[in-house]
Amino acid sequence: ILSSQPEENPHWWNANMVFIPYCSSDVWSGASSKSEKNEYAFMGALIIQEVIKELVGKGLSTAKVLLLAGSSAGGTGVLLNVDRVAEQLEEMGYQGIQVRGLADSGWFLDNKQYRRTDCIDTITCAPTEAIRRGIRYWNGIVPERCKLQFKEGEEWNCFFGYKIYPTLRCPVFVVQWLFDEAQLTVDNVHLTGQPVQEGQWLYIQNLGRELRNTLKDVTASFAPACLSHEIITRNHWTDIQVKGTSLPRALHCWDRSLHESNKNGKAPLKGCPIHLIDSCPWPHCNPSCPTIRDQFTGQEMNVIQFLMHMGFDVQKMAQQQGLEPSKLLGMLSSGN
Repeated sequence: ILSSQPEENPHWWNANMVFIPYCSSDVWSGASSKSEKNEYAFMGALIIQEVIKELVGKGLSTAKVLLLAGSSAGGTGVLLNVDRVAEQLEEMGYQGIQVRGLADSGWFLDNKQYRRTDCIDTITCAPTEAIRRGIRYWNGIVPERCKLQFKEGEEWNCFFGYKIYPTLRCPVFVVQWLFDEAQLTVDNVHLTGQPVQEGQWLYIQNLGRELRNTLKDVTASFAPACLSHEIITRNHWTDIQVKGTSLPRALHCWDRSLHESNKNGKAPLKGCPIHLIDSCPWPHCNPSCPTIRDQFTGQEMNVIQFLMHMGFDVQKMAQQQGLEPSKLLGMLSSGN
C-alpha cells in the first residue's frame, strides 16, 4: 500500500504517503513522558498529534481525505486514534478533510486462551492482562466515546476492535485474517511443526467462528480464512481474494461508496462489495491464501500437506461433513 507503482498499488499509488515508524511500544496510545519515576517514555498518541500538526504545513491543509492506516499494533492504533485525528483537524479549522481508518491485523479478541499461563512476558500474557498492565505504564489514552461505555479502570476494553468500533464516528475499513498468527500466539496455540492435537484444532476453528462473528456488523471488512499476520505492507496484498474480490478492489469500492454517500446517501454500489468475510471453516480453505512454508524446512506446502501437517484427519472430517474422503480432498484442493 506504500508503493508508488500502479501495478503494486492500483488505487492509491499516487497518494501522498507518510510512514510513521512504531517506536513507542504502546499501541499508539501512550502519553507518558520520561521522568525520575519512569525511565521510559511512551508517547504514541502524542507522536501522531505532532505528525498531523507538522503535515498541515506541508500540504495536508488542502487534502480532501486523510487515511490513517496501520498493521498489527498499528491497526489497533488506527482504531484508538482515528476519531482523535478528525477532532484535532476540526479544532485546527480543517473541517473539510474527511478522516478515515484502515486497520490491518489489529482486531484482536479478548478470548479465553487455549492454555492459561502466568503473565511473565508479552508472549505468555493473556491479551486482556497485557493491555491492563500496559495501559498503566503508558498512561494510555482511549477515545472519550469508548471510555464512557466502561467503568473507570476498565478502559482496556477499548483496545479490542469489536468493543471500540461501535463508538467510532469516522469510517473504518477492517482487514483481518480469520486465523491471525499473533492472536494464536497470545492464545498459546504454538504451531511448532508437531501435529496439532484435536483440542487445538477445534480451538483454531472456533477462533475463526468467533472472529467472523465480531465482524458481522462491520460495514467495510475483508477477512480471508488464512493463517497469517499483516497484509497491507506485503507484496502479495493484491493476490488475496475473498469471494472473488481482491483487497485493493474492495478498498476502491469503499472509497467510491464514501464519495457517493457524501453526495446523496445512496445504498452500497452494485457489483462493488465492501463486506467480504470468508465462510469456509478452517485455515487456508481459501485458495488465494499466501503460501505456507514449513517452519523448520522452509519448504512450501499445498493446502492438503498443510492440513495433514496440522494433524487434520481426512477420514474423520469427511465423515463429519457426510462426504467421501476423496470428494473432501478434491474440495480442499480447489478451495471450495
